[in-house]
Amino acid sequence: MDIIRIILAILLPPLGVFLQVGFGLHFWLNILLTILGYIPGIVHAVWIIARR
Repeated sequence: MDIIRIILAILLPPLGVFLQVGFGLHFWLNILLTILGYIPGIVHAVWIIARR
């Protein structure tokens, strides 16, 4: 399941984070990072998925 989440995190970072943690601080932080720059959103999403 983590492989699917990582693929989704690369395509749409907030979706990968949402599937891992739901609507929480990390989800909203990831949306902000994705708006500011796509790459920081991907890095944060993969980090959240790999950490748990």
